[in-house]
Amino acid sequence: MTDAQPSLWDRYQPIRPWVEPGYWIIGTVITAAANSATVLMDIRRAGLHFQSWEPVAWEWSSNLVFLALVPLVVWFTRRVPLHLDTWRRALPLHVLASIAWSVLHVAGMVAVRKLIYATQGAHYEFGDWPREFFYEYLKDMRSYAGGVATLEVYRWFLRRLQGEASLLAPADDAPAPASGERPERFLVRKLGKEFLVAANEIESAQAAGNYVNLHLRGRDYPLRGTMSAVEQMLDPSRFVRVHRSWIVNLDAIAEIEPLDTGDARVRLRDGRVLPCSRTYRDVLRPRAVA
Repeated sequence: MTDAQPSLWDRYQPIRPWVEPGYWIIGTVITAAANSATVLMDIRRAGLHFQSWEPVAWEWSSNLVFLALVPLVVWFTRRVPLHLDTWRRALPLHVLASIAWSVLHVAGMVAVRKLIYATQGAHYEFGDWPREFFYEYLKDMRSYAGGVATLEVYRWFLRRLQGEASLLAPADDAPAPASGERPERFLVRKLGKEFLVAANEIESAQAAGNYVNLHLRGRDYPLRGTMSAVEQMLDPSRFVRVHRSWIVNLDAIAEIEPLDTGDARVRLRDGRVLPCSRTYRDVLRPRAVA
């Protein structure tokens, strides 16, 4: 299933570390600059008496704090992904997260504004906190929702680009598989093509929200499910749990490095290093040398 030419996914990987933060940074700079200009024009049209630097301080403080909080949204959406089959459970959690996110955003931008005003020998007054926070939350709620939607669409695109694994459906005339039966192969769909992946060729599996990334030959293929379910699908004589988020193929292990904390590092033959918690270390060592 190796592509003859580098795939679009392979070509994207070298620039991905620049594209992902660059999207948020460039978007924030453009938004802050455009909003500063429009607010300043509105102030002059209305004949209000504000210094030119004040709307710049308002907009840039808000947008820079927003940018600083983006990693929290990225982290939370990984822990609580918002998908069509999980939205009823996830939506209330995201509503609560949007409130917490707004509290941090408002507190941060007010602190920055007070600091900027102090450098200009002036005083910044936020106003009546309950009323002003409600006003800001109405805006922050839309910003939070937009951020979540952007991340989920982007991750959906990445899953299609790199390939998404699923269980191979049995033939129409085949008997239904017995409960707990281990599949010999997984079906991978990628950009309109389908591939079969032998279960024993999987080098490792990592939990990722509602997915488990099956890693082999330098690529990850997300499989919808839990680590416990995937662990039951894999041959226990070949695969071992090394961490609550990791399962590894024993044939892929190059060495095990004990740590002073009681945990360990598992170095694979392809050079990747996986964590091994002390809970699983004592189970791994005799299995790895057997």
